[in-house]
Amino acid sequence: MTYLETAAQFYHDVAETPQVGLCCVQSSPLQLPGLKIPLPMQEMNYGCGTTVHPTELANQPTVLYVGVGGGLEALQFAYFSRHLGAVIAIEPVAAMREAAARNLELAAQENSWFDLSFVEIRPGDAFNLPVADASVDVVAQNCLFNIFEPEDLTRALQEAFRVLKPGGRLQMSDPIATRPIPPHLQQDERLRAMCLSGALTYEEYTQLIINAGFGQVEIRARRPYRLLDAQTYNLEANLLLESLDSVSFKVAMPEDGACIFTGKTAIYAGVEPFFDDAAGHLLQRGIPSAVCDKTAAKLADLMPEEIIITDSTWHYNGGGCC
Repeated sequence: MTYLETAAQFYHDVAETPQVGLCCVQSSPLQLPGLKIPLPMQEMNYGCGTTVHPTELANQPTVLYVGVGGGLEALQFAYFSRHLGAVIAIEPVAAMREAAARNLELAAQENSWFDLSFVEIRPGDAFNLPVADASVDVVAQNCLFNIFEPEDLTRALQEAFRVLKPGGRLQMSDPIATRPIPPHLQQDERLRAMCLSGALTYEEYTQLIINAGFGQVEIRARRPYRLLDAQTYNLEANLLLESLDSVSFKVAMPEDGACIFTGKTAIYAGVEPFFDDAAGHLLQRGIPSAVCDKTAAKLADLMPEEIIITDSTWHYNGGGCC
């Protein structure tokens, strides 16, 4: 069996017999006023973070959700887009599609605002998304792309880029590794299906997003996810996996490279009231200004005595310059 076939069998099994906490971080689902999550849906919360960021979901966007799972995030997206076909959920495993459909029927019984027509579940996979070019506002996936080999991840990212409208958003949550995962774990197909051995490093992961054409990447959260201990996994030392929530924008690639926002700020401490560099970055004296990592490095080199660059917070919700 290939690793994709192993993953398909694995998720067929957990669709029929849910495993609570299979790969999710130990946190409650996003709480929204008037939203009730059916218990079976909560038990199938097979994710490592969240892709549902309310500030990104104004004006009832059309959302393409890849890998429906138990339907939890499809329901949460529908909360913000209450119209026919608002959420298109793509799922290759028939048993998972059936389980999600059952869970959404329960959600319709528990939530008077929710209509089953808001979510359409379609067969398909991340490599051949069954929608037209530039047809959706948001593509989202939670803890799916990390199981792909790098070349398959590249294909999936290119597909997401294809179907997004200009300015559209790719909202993802995936495990990343704090150092490269050894080959003997990468080649373990079951561990890969369990989201434990396919993770790339942060640098590798973000570079593949940029290579697919996304000109801006924003990190929403980065937190501990799982520990691969040395004894159990035959490692020289413990290896920490982290959960990374990101939003990547289908915007033009800047001439000097993509903008990645990780929560850094630049603070001007010079004598003059304002500082304005050749690229148009305006800093008010003493007031932190959010900047992308690329700009932070340039400003630090330009005026190291007068510009303070703060560390990445790994949490960014907009408002900066690049």
